[in-house]
Amino acid sequence: MNKNIKDNRRQFLKNTSLSLLSVAVFPTILKSENSTVSLSKNNFVVDCDESTEDLYGQGPFYTANAPSIQNNQLADISEEGTRIIISGLVYNLECSEVIPNTEIDIWHANDAGGYDNLGYNLRGKTTTNSQGFYVFESIKPGLYLNGATFRPSHIHFKITPPGFNTLITQLYFHGDPYIPTDAAASITSGAFDATNRIIPLVPNSNGDLEGTWDIVIDGNGVPVGINNIHLDKGIIYSASPNPFAGHIKINYGVFQKAKVAITVYNTSGQIVATIDERMLDPEKYSVLWRPHRNLPKGYYFISIIINDLQVHYLKVIRQ
Repeated sequence: MNKNIKDNRRQFLKNTSLSLLSVAVFPTILKSENSTVSLSKNNFVVDCDESTEDLYGQGPFYTANAPSIQNNQLADISEEGTRIIISGLVYNLECSEVIPNTEIDIWHANDAGGYDNLGYNLRGKTTTNSQGFYVFESIKPGLYLNGATFRPSHIHFKITPPGFNTLITQLYFHGDPYIPTDAAASITSGAFDATNRIIPLVPNSNGDLEGTWDIVIDGNGVPVGINNIHLDKGIIYSASPNPFAGHIKINYGVFQKAKVAITVYNTSGQIVATIDERMLDPEKYSVLWRPHRNLPKGYYFISIIINDLQVHYLKVIRQ
């Protein structure tokens, strides 16, 4: 696949993250470089880059047997620091399938740059759900000296798909002034290329920072279709207000005549609602979801399903 296609898709993904995250956990209008995306499939291109190992590997601060993350919160609500929310999908190497039940072991420094080497604070494991999603809340890691210079803010990951090898790597953040001087984060080619592991963090309406990181790794998955290859079929433009309580309005577009469903999943991959399901012509549509008052607070994924293929999703929060 040529470099222009890779660069174009990477820019599309950046635009998607920036615009969809700007109103809190993936809402607002999806934009191209200078304008709203038209109802056309010509904006979408395809690419698939394997996630790379970090030069520093596991590092010296790993602790085995971390507990499972509860309620998607790696950091306790009382933990000092800037709150962040990281989410994404785990794909196979062809990006044709997502990989459920992938174990993701996460650890990082606290706001002051220190690691808990006696217990499990800011250490925990989560697992991708049946749609390959993962999500966790934490705080943005602080800086610490590595010799004479600071290491950039980073989060450690050990990612293990069922029956396949573990990827050990680190995630960094756009705009960090210490990335250019860091031996690992500054690498832009080869086996330790960190380019696709440096992601934007965008404030949501709660003032928390949101980031999206999709992981591409060797493993056996299931065909779900949420890898942007299928965005020529349909897309969710926005979901607001987000976070929401009593209701949320979902705006979506259909690019070809098809059977279309707007479906809501919880973080365990269970369907909690099918909001709209019908044959539709190419056009923009909207639907209002008023969930049952007993629906638990937390994260949900609103998906658009075209002819039984799930092609796009947005992450929302029920407050």
